[in-house]
Amino acid sequence: MSGGDNLDFEIRPNPAPVSLAERDALLVNPGFGRVFTDHMVTVRYAEGKGWYDARVEARAPISIDPASAVLHYAQEIFEGLKAYKMADGGVAMFRPDANAARFAQSAQRMAMPALPQAAFLQSLREIIRIDRDWIPQSEEGSLYLRPFAYASEVFLGVRPSLEYLYLVIASPVGAYFSGGVKPVSVWVSPDYTRAAPGGTGAAKCGGNYAAGLSAQAEAIENGCDQVVYLDAVQRKYIDELGGMNVFFVLDDGSLATPPLSGTILPGITRDSVIQLAYRAGRQVVERPVSMDEWREGAASGRIREAFACGTAAVITPIGTVKSPDFEFTVADGGSGEVTMGLRKELVDIQRGRAADPFGWVHRVF
Repeated sequence: MSGGDNLDFEIRPNPAPVSLAERDALLVNPGFGRVFTDHMVTVRYAEGKGWYDARVEARAPISIDPASAVLHYAQEIFEGLKAYKMADGGVAMFRPDANAARFAQSAQRMAMPALPQAAFLQSLREIIRIDRDWIPQSEEGSLYLRPFAYASEVFLGVRPSLEYLYLVIASPVGAYFSGGVKPVSVWVSPDYTRAAPGGTGAAKCGGNYAAGLSAQAEAIENGCDQVVYLDAVQRKYIDELGGMNVFFVLDDGSLATPPLSGTILPGITRDSVIQLAYRAGRQVVERPVSMDEWREGAASGRIREAFACGTAAVITPIGTVKSPDFEFTVADGGSGEVTMGLRKELVDIQRGRAADPFGWVHRVF
């Protein structure tokens, strides 16, 4: 099989899939990222050969050599997106072309070969088709898709790998928040930063998240749900949360969000929020927002709402902000009308309950 933009996927159905009764039991309350479907996608890459050997096969453990490059030099990238049951019974993905583009950008930053967009999208369609019965029927249920790639060459040496393995696994998920969406509390990390200019902050690579685990643990120790990072240079401006972008709603109805300066992940939900706000006639300004501005704005009422956004939780209101030196509550306490209105509009588009004026929804069948 040649390594072109379009790959022919060999379909090898799982000879021992999970029984119908067991699958139904698992789908009652799948949680998030704990239950997995019967199949996975694999595609291999070799220098001089390109991408080849594309398969859909039974989900199974991966055999990996102890000297595989990823274990020593962390060449690895991933994406996350969802497939939804639509109002008419079909199934669709939300903005997978944007995920494909970001996957390629992450690959470039991590000195990895970019998987062609056509092959990326086809890999998602293939696993959805074969595992469509794993999509939960619940109101908030969806099939979470995790495409990822890593350096698989067996060698010890600091250089880009010559071999890679691309995979897609799928996980049925329910509501991210049990009991409904609730305002989260955030901890302003005094010691840790997420990324610095020139680093990998804009790439979706595992190392960014591993580096944030200590900060997240610190947040939990201080009674908060999430950590919020300040910029690495001045330690003054808001960057983003541990795994989500952040927005501020001002008293005139406009939105402000930190700019994409190379230290912030270019979130697809972030971009969707900006486009929805523009369409509703709201002004959106991408600019630095300092912690002092947030504190003073919350006290004066100038900043009425704050929310975080990302694929897993969609849009989440922020209620309380804490640090070793202060604690304050966002003016509306996290129950913002603008925040929840944007969330409902976005979810309704994703699930086919509202018109899709942007062409975001990609039907699989």
